[in-house]
Amino acid sequence: MNETWRAQQRGPTEVTITSNGPDDTARAAAALAPHLRAGDVLLLTGGLAAGKTTFTSALVAALGSTAAVTSPTFSLANFYDTPGPRVLHVDTYRLDDLAEFRDLGLEEYLDEVIAVIEWGGLVDGEFDEPLRIAFAGDGTAREITLRGADRWAPVLEALRAEVAA
Repeated sequence: MNETWRAQQRGPTEVTITSNGPDDTARAAAALAPHLRAGDVLLLTGGLAAGKTTFTSALVAALGSTAAVTSPTFSLANFYDTPGPRVLHVDTYRLDDLAEFRDLGLEEYLDEVIAVIEWGGLVDGEFDEPLRIAFAGDGTAREITLRGADRWAPVLEALRAEVAA
């Protein structure tokens, strides 16, 4: 097992990946990318500079986009074209409540995109089966915990297996 990148299975719908830097975070995103499809929602949580945008940038690249991904803290939402579904990247950091999120009018896109929502705790109850991705840690060491309902069980098992390989 790679000591700088490892995963721990915590039941069928939760996996924690240990990341020791941006390269490991990018590897985790790249491992997740082939399992995503239109309509998927990823809710990212964690403190400032926890790796959410690094993860999103690597995910967008792994999905085939050459776009430069930036945090949409001030624009609130960015779209990225990929060979498959577009990626909708949202940052709710500056929003006060769920009503402000709803006022963005993004719901019409959700069935046709892969939605990645930073500071996803604000909108956690808005989606039926999101994949929750929590970033924790300090310095370069991070734990990236992925949790989801039944749709995500085979995905999380595949991630655990890939990290262990």
